[in-house]
Amino acid sequence: MGYVLAADQYGKAETRLVRIYRDAAAHQIRDLNVSTCLRGEFADAYLHGDQASVLPTDSQKNTAYAFALEHGVTDIETYALALARHFADEVEPVRGARVDVDEYQWERVQVAGKAHPHAFVRAGQEVRTTSVTVEGRASEQRAWVLSGLADLVLLKSTGSEFAGFLHDRYTTLAETHDRVLATSLTARWRYVCTDGDWNARYASIRSVLIEQFAMVHSRALQQSLWEMGRAILAAHEDVAEIRLSAPNKHHYLVDLSPFGLANGGEVFHADDRPYGLIQCAVQRDDAPPAGPSWQAPGSFAG
Repeated sequence: MGYVLAADQYGKAETRLVRIYRDAAAHQIRDLNVSTCLRGEFADAYLHGDQASVLPTDSQKNTAYAFALEHGVTDIETYALALARHFADEVEPVRGARVDVDEYQWERVQVAGKAHPHAFVRAGQEVRTTSVTVEGRASEQRAWVLSGLADLVLLKSTGSEFAGFLHDRYTTLAETHDRVLATSLTARWRYVCTDGDWNARYASIRSVLIEQFAMVHSRALQQSLWEMGRAILAAHEDVAEIRLSAPNKHHYLVDLSPFGLANGGEVFHADDRPYGLIQCAVQRDDAPPAGPSWQAPGSFAG
């Protein structure tokens, strides 16, 4: 019985990078968390400790900083594509590169009703994301772009129910036809293109997701996710598939009867755990192959 190195990759995770544009009176800020991952001819490093083909992860970090200045950050997709293509094109042992970018949103501080030119306040916990994978060189090179968002907190105070579900001898949950529905949505979608107006696409997709959550009368969070995903594909021909993950942030009606009070769906206990985790993928039946685009570094850890 022998052993082989089945797969390997390495990179620099979570490089915090802030790009400030000072070329106008009103400054602009892009706040990023950048992770790089390289695949290629690195077996000797693992098998023999030979680092001759290894580009240090510190060099990858420095490249992320330099590209933010040299190429700018008009949007995270274009930035990630430039970075991934650089590693695949210009670093000889590299055969494939993945760049993951999270962007944290900031809003201008308002002073006396006017936007301050260089003071900002963090805009909630929502994060914009992208994952770009590039394989090969020059004319044979292929690229895949995933974009998305995380921690988009949504709530509707009615228009949701959960009834008619399977019961067994351990079931205690009461059926309801009127409940609070809340979640912290993570959504990621795969494009069929590698250029265009990424900011406009993101704004549109985000808007559709929110509108569908609000407008669909939900008989289950599962149904809400399906309708949200279907609406994205209907509105955007440039999206091949979308994956959605939604923890059900439960709100339980508080029993106030011991105090002689009738609680008509007005006071709730928000319980953060345990929670139902609802997930689905909605894909076009003629979607092109996803290639390695969904193979995140975390997959090595299970």
